[in-house]
Amino acid sequence: MTFARPIIWRCVRPVAWGVAALILGAVAGLLPVPASAGLVVALVLALAVLVEPSLGLVMMLCVAPLKVLVETEAPLALPGDVGQWAFGVVVGAWAVWRVSRATKRPLPRTRVVTALLVILLGFTPSLFAAASVSAWLAEALKWAEMIVLILIVVDLGERGRWVWIAFGIVLSAALQAAIGLYEYWGGSGAPHLWIAGYTRFRAFGTFGQPNPFSAFMGLSLPLALAMAWGSARLARNRWQAGDHRAARWPAAAAGVCSGAGLLILGGLLASWGRGAWLGFAAALAVMAVFAPRRRAVGAGLLLGGAVLVGAVWAAGLVPASIAGRVTGTLDEFVGFRDVRGIFVTNENFSTVERLAHWQAALDMASAHPLAGVGLGNYEVVYPDYALPRWPHALGHAHNDYLNLLAETGIIGLAAYLTGWALIVVWTMRALSLRAPIMHGLVVGLLGAWTHLAVHSVVDKLTVNNLFLHIGVMLGLLAVADRTRRCAAEGTEYGIIGSH
Repeated sequence: MTFARPIIWRCVRPVAWGVAALILGAVAGLLPVPASAGLVVALVLALAVLVEPSLGLVMMLCVAPLKVLVETEAPLALPGDVGQWAFGVVVGAWAVWRVSRATKRPLPRTRVVTALLVILLGFTPSLFAAASVSAWLAEALKWAEMIVLILIVVDLGERGRWVWIAFGIVLSAALQAAIGLYEYWGGSGAPHLWIAGYTRFRAFGTFGQPNPFSAFMGLSLPLALAMAWGSARLARNRWQAGDHRAARWPAAAAGVCSGAGLLILGGLLASWGRGAWLGFAAALAVMAVFAPRRRAVGAGLLLGGAVLVGAVWAAGLVPASIAGRVTGTLDEFVGFRDVRGIFVTNENFSTVERLAHWQAALDMASAHPLAGVGLGNYEVVYPDYALPRWPHALGHAHNDYLNLLAETGIIGLAAYLTGWALIVVWTMRALSLRAPIMHGLVVGLLGAWTHLAVHSVVDKLTVNNLFLHIGVMLGLLAVADRTRRCAAEGTEYGIIGSH
């Protein structure tokens, strides 16, 4: 019986493939040409994902931002969210890979999951105060999916696969940036997105709105730049060691990531998102300090960069539209107190609208200080706290900290800050890794967390499937953390399941 099964399978397999090919040909012949082409492409992608599950993660990262575009422009109404379907494909391919090729491998474990469990635990009391349990479950499901993605990335990330997964984030952002730049130069046509003296349009990619697009650009750009820097360091080290042939691929990777970084930077500028600009500026400052091994060198880089930016600004070399956009931010947000008495104009409408939602969030937190009104329930209860002239909810408070305070109270916000504090601490510890590309990855993740922290003051970033990208980034952190701990213990990554 032991030898009979392989013999039978070798005999049956060609027949199975032949029958499958006949069925596929018959279906393709009956369908219209576009549908047939789509079916063939889908099957090819499915086979590729089954052969190499990490490709599924790259596919998911590229497909997830298409959510709004598919919902609004698809000729046929698709059931569900395309990003969630892609997530399901990733989970399925990972399960098949485990059953078929990794049965003896221990289940993935990482302490990065603990940080998200702390956050979810802090959100739990708000369930009992939620007016809509379904809205609570929908928001909590995002964090559960992020936990699953962390475990999948840890499981698939060994033997260099994590490099391709990280490149998937950069690739998906670069594709969105290219679409955004096309919109900026006249491919949008939406009147409310006019900028720069009615000569350009705000970029929004396939997100439908500039704000989540700018958040995606700001989150991904630090990773692209840091991966380019790490690849360039590896290429230089190998070249200096005389191994010129081995220096080719990291040099090529550095060039690709640099080009993608420039494209993403263009998309970030074209988004006209002040929160994203400030977030990336903070991320760049943090990366400059912590990228060099010696902190004194990093401090020197930060000081030199600040002097250079100040000189460029003082010399008037910054475009007037960008300079006005930046300098107006402080005046707009600091000058207001109670927005109910503010005279609304076309110039200050968006700012007053956002501040009105901040004020509504504070009123919710005052009424329910401990557990909030329920995770994901801001929009549900907003009519009870809406300010005069602002009856329509924006979906969230456009300040993630105030939004969490309103929805989950002091308990939830404290758990959220605790969880992210743990993540930042583990990221800082992973900076001790000496491998150039891995070190670059960690520096990029530190920049991403910085952008997330700063940009969250004026927006909520776990929207439009961006939480899938954040989950993969957290998985990459888990890979780096596990690599560091295994190196300290003298064990091989992937052997000890307790890490």
